[in-house]
Parts: sequence; C-alpha cells; structure tokens
Amino acid sequence: MWRLARPDAVAVLGDEACVRSLQRYFDVFQERKKAKFLISKKLEASFHEDDSLNDLWKEHNGLIGEYCELEAQIDSGEVDFASLPDAERSYLDLKAAIAKRILESCVLCERRCEVNRLEGEIGYCRCGLDIRVSTMFTHVGEEAALVPSFTIFTCGCNLTCVHCQNWSISQWYEFGEAMSSEGLAKLIDKARDAGNRNANLVGGEPTPWLWQWLEVFRRVKRNVPIVWNSNSYYTEETAKLLIGFADVYLNDAKYGCNSCAKRVSNAPRYWDFCRRNLGMARKYGEPLIRVLVLPCHLECCTKPILNWIAQTLGPMTRVNVMWQYRPEYEAHRVPELRRRLTREERQRTIELAREAGLLSLEPFH
Repeated sequence: MWRLARPDAVAVLGDEACVRSLQRYFDVFQERKKAKFLISKKLEASFHEDDSLNDLWKEHNGLIGEYCELEAQIDSGEVDFASLPDAERSYLDLKAAIAKRILESCVLCERRCEVNRLEGEIGYCRCGLDIRVSTMFTHVGEEAALVPSFTIFTCGCNLTCVHCQNWSISQWYEFGEAMSSEGLAKLIDKARDAGNRNANLVGGEPTPWLWQWLEVFRRVKRNVPIVWNSNSYYTEETAKLLIGFADVYLNDAKYGCNSCAKRVSNAPRYWDFCRRNLGMARKYGEPLIRVLVLPCHLECCTKPILNWIAQTLGPMTRVNVMWQYRPEYEAHRVPELRRRLTREERQRTIELAREAGLLSLEPFH
C-alpha cells in the first residue's frame, strides 16, 4: 500500500544524488551491508560493570578506531560478518553500561541537569527510567529514502519550542505506555520482517532515552538501520555513544543563530552544539538534515545553516528544507511565528539553497 501512497519512495532507489548521500544506509536496508549496532555486537570490549565511569570511557574511546576499522573491513568483504561470533562483552554492551552510569548524574543533553535518574530524580526533560512510548507505526510521511519507516514516538523532550507540533508528547500532556526493552526489540524485528526500511527513533526527543534504546538494540536481531531522529541538542558524551549505533542522523538544524534558539526554544548555544553534532554525524554516519524554515528567520537562521552545511559537511549532504511550519502550541508568544510562510519566503529559501550550492535536496514542499 505504501507504494501507492508514496511512489517517490520507490523512485528514490534510482535517485543518484540521494543514493550517493546515503549510500551505506541504502546498502543496509537492501541487505548488502550490516547495521552499525550489529557490527558493534561483534567487537569485544574489556570492562566490568563496577569499573569507574572514567575507565569505561577510556575503554570506549580506545575502541572507536577499532570499530571503524572493523566496519570498513566488513563493508569491503575483507572480513566475513557471518563468521564472527558475538562478543562476550561487546562494544554495544559497553555503550549501554556507560549510558546507564551517566543517568546517575544525567548529562545526555546540553541541559546537563546532573540529576540522578536511577534514584527517581527528574530533570528538564522530565524523563524517568521506563521508556514511555506515545505511538509506533509504519510511517509513510517521512523523506522518500526512509519510507516505509517503523517510527517510534517517545514522550518527553529537552527543548521547549514555543511552536512545537508534537507538543502533546514532548511536553507530557500525554504519558504514553511504559514498554520493556524485550518488547520493543521484538516489535522492531517484526517491523523489519514486514518490510520497513529502518527503525526511526523520534519523539519528543530520543536523547533522554539513549540508555533504554541501547538496551533495546542489544536485543534486536534483524539487520535494521537505525535512524536517530533528533533536535541535535545533545552532548559530546551522547555523540560518542552514537558512534557505531546510529546509521542515519536525521537531525534538525533548527537555528543558525544562538539568540534565536534561546528566544524560541530556550536552547542556549544551540547552534554551537548543533554544528558539533552534525560534524560528528558526518564523520561517523550519514546525516539527513532537516531545516524547518520559520517566518522572518531566513536571513538569521536558514541562510547561515545552509551555507555552513554546504561549506563544512559538503554540497552532497542530504538536506530537507521544510515549508511545513504552522503556528502550534504557544507560537503566539513570538510575534513573527503567528503566521505561515509567505510565497516570497518560500521562493527565497529556494534561492538560498541554490546560492549555498547544495546538490542533494529533498523536493521542496
């Protein structure tokens, strides 16, 4: 049925620019290569649960190069993935152990609340220990390369965007359903068997639930690429844990100006952190960047974002410049956000993308 609703999701298989931008992802969902989390399960890590966090990080960071080398060898066929046994204690296990330890003084996102979530303390995102799922389904409304996408919406977010379109789950007006790692893993395997191209982790925001997601994929068995669908406001610690875990970084670039981010989303230094995380996404995975165009924010935000992407990440980086903005939630609090984009603003975004020299764009809509 999705083929009828989204013929572009079939046609994208022949889209040279898109395939070039997301080559490894295409290879994984077409079973020519292995998802990163599966490769991480093969890499042996030397650690104990009671090691200090510093020692766990030392082991983790020392394995980054080994992971990248193993991935390259498996991708090239130099090493046969099927012949490798699962590690007794794997790189993925180590990531889960670190993420759990971080929850004792949570710094998964750039709020750096340092609350002890293991003891029931709650930080800015108001996420606890049991992952809360609002809904999950085969999504046919995502970018063409992702469709059909098994999309899992979790509750809670580390931003408070006044215009949030998912405000009912991001701001906990609904509490979702608590789910186990085993239960989610089985549903992801089943969705992959049913033909979904990926597991799309979204919200809200997936960052507060990183430990839980690592635990889920320790139990996933199918070769399914992970789409990390994030607002980009996460720490370097989280970015490191995503190495060898996230295949596609479906990251937002919300603001190209720190003052706009603070005023609209209460996100100090957003553009600084966003650039760092997009840079790491390019180095260790494949970014597909969403740029939601906001009324009156083309010159201060959209333009510097598009120019930075082209100049720093490269003109073939896949970018979705989005015109879907509509006033939602508390958008009335910011005068320029009380309306949709004008025709002139939409036209100007096309000009900005062309001027930046971006060569792999989602169709404007």
